[in-house]
Amino acid sequence: MVKKLIGKKLKATRLRNDMTIQELAENSRVSSNMISRIERGLTTPSVEILVKLANAFGMSINYFVEEAEKGSTTIHTRKGCGEPIFFFEDKHQIISLTQGIRDPNFTVFYDTLEEGCSSGDGGMVHTGDEFALVIEGAIEFVVDGDRFSLNEGDSIVFKASLPHRWRNTFAGRTEVLWVVSPPPSLS
Repeated sequence: MVKKLIGKKLKATRLRNDMTIQELAENSRVSSNMISRIERGLTTPSVEILVKLANAFGMSINYFVEEAEKGSTTIHTRKGCGEPIFFFEDKHQIISLTQGIRDPNFTVFYDTLEEGCSSGDGGMVHTGDEFALVIEGAIEFVVDGDRFSLNEGDSIVFKASLPHRWRNTFAGRTEVLWVVSPPPSLS
């Protein structure tokens, strides 16, 4: 069980860092074959190998071990009780609905955007996929140069590798449910 959890955590961390197995092998001095075997849950890495892999990401070995040992397999979040993870000038508040789940492959956020809030003029680009559902209000997305206006009940899904940005177009607060895969690093 632990070897599968460490393997999934290693793969998710590598992908979040936009790194190939070969690049991780070069940075960590651990063979690409060993990294592949760890990621697939076929072997439990030695402490020495785990230290080398953790160092390649600039983190402690505890990052992999603690995540494998703690966390829950079920998270129940009551309305208004999610884990706050981001606030920006009282205009943007993100609440995690998946914080504490062990070894997630996606994360869910409840995003509250005040009038005029936006992601900025530049296009964001990262690995994975994004899904957004407008719960209340209206938001405009620009994905790879194409504009999409979403109102209450509308949704959008796109490859996050495409340049994208958003802005609240509602004359008031907009609330959005996001699903992001793989989960972004929150530290």
